[in-house]
Amino acid sequence: RCAELQVQLTEAVATLAGQKELVAKLEHDLSTMQALSAVHRPDAEGAAVPSLEKIPEPIKEATALFYGHPPSPSTSFLEGQVDSLLSIISSQRERFRARNQELEGETRMMQHTVHALQSELDNLRADNVKLYEKIKFLQSYPGRGSSRDDTEQRYSSQYEERLDPFSSFSRKERQRKYLSLSPWDKATLSM
Repeated sequence: RCAELQVQLTEAVATLAGQKELVAKLEHDLSTMQALSAVHRPDAEGAAVPSLEKIPEPIKEATALFYGHPPSPSTSFLEGQVDSLLSIISSQRERFRARNQELEGETRMMQHTVHALQSELDNLRADNVKLYEKIKFLQSYPGRGSSRDDTEQRYSSQYEERLDPFSSFSRKERQRKYLSLSPWDKATLSM
């Protein structure tokens, strides 16, 4: 389930990046169109700007109409068409923006779910190590068989890592010293 959520999160992030790229491109195109119309000043300079020859005709017509320049005689762009073009572009931009926000919300929810599943997985691993510890305790009683299955083997290494080797050594040394004491010293120590 965690892997499936990771795949969905990756897809959502990729879609979000694509959406952001499209929005940035659209904004760039709109700003370019506005910048080109600001550059177009043949009346003031007395000559045509050579860089405007590379601009597609519909963009020239739209910018000319937008800034009040009379369209060239060959243009068939009406003012209503420019307004509809701008409304289409702005509505498309708003749709992309809404979809982008929706995908960002889904991404946040996926990340929250992944974090919740990860913490649940960590808790389950800790619980399994504790259960293994109890199994080891029960097996330490005499007369118990020592049958080991895959589950025990999987958590035995985690259990062993949790044990502090210094405290284990200290306990063993204390027990060795206690066993080497005389019965009188043991009685005195227990009192």
